[in-house]
Amino acid sequence: MKTLLRLLLVIALTFGLGATVFAQASSTTKVVYHIDDAESQGLKGLRNVRNHLDTAPTTTIIVVTHANGVDLLMDGAKDKKNNVEYAPLVAALKSRGVRFEVCEITLKNRNLKKDQFVLDADFTPSGVVRIADMQYKDHYAYIKP
Repeated sequence: MKTLLRLLLVIALTFGLGATVFAQASSTTKVVYHIDDAESQGLKGLRNVRNHLDTAPTTTIIVVTHANGVDLLMDGAKDKKNNVEYAPLVAALKSRGVRFEVCEITLKNRNLKKDQFVLDADFTPSGVVRIADMQYKDHYAYIKP
């Protein structure tokens, strides 16, 4: 009887460990980058995302912008300090699977229109709610550059 119990324990541990290893190997890291001020976070945030993907290319990354962070995704927007245009950097990251979202509450509060943004931008009803849901419901890691 003891031998049978030991055998069952070994089998259970083997399958349990195998399932855990498989789950870890098959899951992808998911990250939300939170940008609420393009001037202080824009270029740094885009570089962080690029470096993240260079090191971990299978990571799922969504950049959520609201408040002054939406300026990052406006047509013709540039980093004022370095005179670097954001659009080509955003397009390069979009081609690597990164998703960029703009808060529609911010659009309303600032009287902005969707056509003022680069084509690589998607929209979400509320940036803050989106970030909270991604963290809580979808288990995204949170990064604020």
